[in-house]
Amino acid sequence: MLAAVLWCGASHAAIPADTAKPLVQVGYYEFPPYSYSDSQGRPTGAILRLTKRLLEHAGYSAEIRAYPSARLYSGLQDGSVQVWPGAPGKPELLEHTLETRSQVGEIVLNLYFRRDTLLPRLPEDLKGRGLIMITGYTYWQPVNQLINDPALAIEQHRTSTHTAALEMLQRRRGDFLLDYQTPVEQARKRLGMSELPFLQLQRIPLKLIVSRHAPGAEALRDALDRAYEELQAAGEDLHLP
Repeated sequence: MLAAVLWCGASHAAIPADTAKPLVQVGYYEFPPYSYSDSQGRPTGAILRLTKRLLEHAGYSAEIRAYPSARLYSGLQDGSVQVWPGAPGKPELLEHTLETRSQVGEIVLNLYFRRDTLLPRLPEDLKGRGLIMITGYTYWQPVNQLINDPALAIEQHRTSTHTAALEMLQRRRGDFLLDYQTPVEQARKRLGMSELPFLQLQRIPLKLIVSRHAPGAEALRDALDRAYEELQAAGEDLHLP
């Protein structure tokens, strides 16, 4: 989830606003299949479609743009980004954001390794080993403490895509891969790779994060919760992959 997150790229507009409704600025970073830019630079992905649907049901229109992760967080801190469909609990966002009661999904952070690698014992078996990660992704405090522990002296290797990360692991350019399960599964299938062994590190909820600096922030958060509950009660499929 995360974070996770990752997920970088130039900002671009995505979905035309309906000027008859209050306009909400929605930000995302690249995290397929949940949120990403298609080959034409247009925003797509399951969580972006869900966010747009909830806003429309709540009486708002959405303008959806991609941001590098640091710029997205900065936008939530100053209100230029009003809503981010992502993972709650980022320390730098806590005093600047609200979150919906409704959990719209969940992401899973795993530690992947090759089949010729023994099941690692954590944290000792990470000592002095190479760890592959995705550029721009951030993680939660326990994971950050683990990978940045000077006593472990972990070699950190960064790459921009999940496909490249899997290829690095295959080519032994790192011993382990720290990544989220759904995008790894997509990339693995594209490469025709067999399943990889892994250790599950975290299960991270996905919610709609609302900037406290957005106009009517609490009303917006509550309207999104009502929209989710109403659509769910009406039997609409709100499931994310």
